[in-house]
Amino acid sequence: MSTPSPYDLVIFDCDGVLVDSEALACVVHAEVLTEYGYAISAEQVHERFLGRSAREARLEVESELGRAFPDSYTAQLRATIDRVFGEQLQPVRHIFEALDRLSRRICVASSGTPTRIRSSLGTTGLIGRFDPHLFSAMQVERGKPAPDLFLFAAAQMDTPPRRCVVIEDSVPGVTAAHAAGMTVIGFTGGSHCRPGDADRLRAAGANIVIGDMRALPGLIEPSLDHAEISAI
Repeated sequence: MSTPSPYDLVIFDCDGVLVDSEALACVVHAEVLTEYGYAISAEQVHERFLGRSAREARLEVESELGRAFPDSYTAQLRATIDRVFGEQLQPVRHIFEALDRLSRRICVASSGTPTRIRSSLGTTGLIGRFDPHLFSAMQVERGKPAPDLFLFAAAQMDTPPRRCVVIEDSVPGVTAAHAAGMTVIGFTGGSHCRPGDADRLRAAGANIVIGDMRALPGLIEPSLDHAEISAI
C-alpha cells in the first residue's frame, strides 16, 4: 500500500519555473530603466529584483531617484516584454513531462500581472494546464517576500497551507512560501540560474532544491519511486 501524499495542492511560480523568462525579462528591464535615466545592468536587475513584481521594482527605483517615472515607462516596459516574449519565450525544460505525472491539483501564484501570466502561459502552450487557477500579486496587498499571495492562492483553492507545496526559483518567493507555512521546493533549472543559487534557496527556507523538473513528481506523488530522482 502506498503512503498518502502530504500535499493536496501544488503551487507553481510562473517566471523561471513554468516559463524560462527571467533572463529575458532582466535584459528588458535593464534597457528600459537605463533609457529612463536609471543606469542598471541586467545582472543588477537579476540580483535586486528577481522574484519581485515590476510594480515594487518601479517604486524602489523611483524612491532612489526622488521622482516618479512618466506613464510611458510602464507602457514601454510592457510593450517591449510583449515583443521579446512573443519572439523568444520558451517553457522550462521538461515541465510538460512533470505536469503529466502529477495527480495533485495545481495552480499558479506569480508576481506578474494577470495579463502577463496569461500571456506567458498562452505563448508556451501551458495555459490549458492551469486556467482558471491563476493568481497574481496584483490581487493582494503585499507581494513576495510577504506570504500574502500564497495564502490567497491556498484560500482560493480551499486548501490549508500545510497541505500545499510551492515550487519557486527566487529567494523572495521561497521566503514568502516558507512564511506561509508551506513546504517549498526550490528550482534551479532555468537559464537565469547561477552557481550558488541552490544554497541561497535553502538558506531562504527551501526544504529541497531540484535542478530538473523530471525530479518533481517523485517528490510529490507517493506512487512514484523516489529513487528515480537520483538517476536524473
